[in-house]
Amino acid sequence: MSAPIDLRSDTVSKPSGRMRHAMATAEVGDDWYGDDPTVNLLQDRVAELTGKDAAIYLPTGTLCSQIAVHAFVRSGHLAVCEATAHVGNTEAGSAAVLSGASFRYLTAPSRGLLTAAQVAAALAPDPYDVSVVDLVALENTHQVGGGSVQPVSAVAEIAAACSAAGVPLYLDGARIFNACVVTGVPVAGYARHVSALMFCLSKGLGAPIGSVLAGDSEFIREARRLKILFGAAWRQAGIMAAAGLIALAEGPGRLPEDHANARALAVGLAELLPGSVDPATVETNIVFADVSGTGRDAGQWRELLAGEGLLVTIVGGRVRMLTHVGVGADDVRAALEAWRRAAKLIG
Repeated sequence: MSAPIDLRSDTVSKPSGRMRHAMATAEVGDDWYGDDPTVNLLQDRVAELTGKDAAIYLPTGTLCSQIAVHAFVRSGHLAVCEATAHVGNTEAGSAAVLSGASFRYLTAPSRGLLTAAQVAAALAPDPYDVSVVDLVALENTHQVGGGSVQPVSAVAEIAAACSAAGVPLYLDGARIFNACVVTGVPVAGYARHVSALMFCLSKGLGAPIGSVLAGDSEFIREARRLKILFGAAWRQAGIMAAAGLIALAEGPGRLPEDHANARALAVGLAELLPGSVDPATVETNIVFADVSGTGRDAGQWRELLAGEGLLVTIVGGRVRMLTHVGVGADDVRAALEAWRRAAKLIG
């Protein structure tokens, strides 16, 4: 039996042959002491790419964001984020335990994309000085919004609202390169409006592990301290950073293929299950299917699809699928065939 088509996430992709060779031959040192040359090269390239003073290579995007929350948000204070943002949901417990931070949630008018007016209102001072906001966090692309893209103009407006209130703006840019493909704006064009940002090397860019956090020199100095405090000091991390360098060089250029495959998947599903997907909303590599009108819930669809050789996840009661470097046009067609077979089983 052939291997299943895995659309659970863009984190499931395997490293390329070139990445594996680079990992096997990487020049390494001890990153705790700051002398791993491959890690240092990756960090320098990210700093240059983003236009920030410095960057730090970390195991996960969650750790990037939790270091940022700890650095910016005082215990007992708040961070503002969209109601379905990763940092305020999946990571909410981490922020509470590690930093004593909690969140003020804003419901975006459309697909997880906050407006400057919403942010400005959320930053209005509490007349009783009890609720204090120390940070605003944006997610771009917004995963639960279906990979929706925040235009750089909107980010600039939100940044202006933050600046007026004296509050830093943090960008959870786990998939920022996907946003850059859609808008034509380079990463530095987004980064210039925020105090700090992170992006994942292990999602659309295809590296096996790792994310990078970038900001000004003092912020990254504190981030290095927090990396050790939180138990994430690497040793010979250049083995993994070598793959990250290739992901950074080669990954962004092939993201349009992921976007095209996601649109093809959305178009096919819209034909098979009318009303389940609006292809016009699929901007990047994430497709959500609303199966509530089929007589079966998302969990039942997931099991049926797995039986037909297609792996998916469930988020918010919808079936979620992500295209990635391990998925080609033929795989998309096979995925749609799996949906058709599952639909026949439902009758």
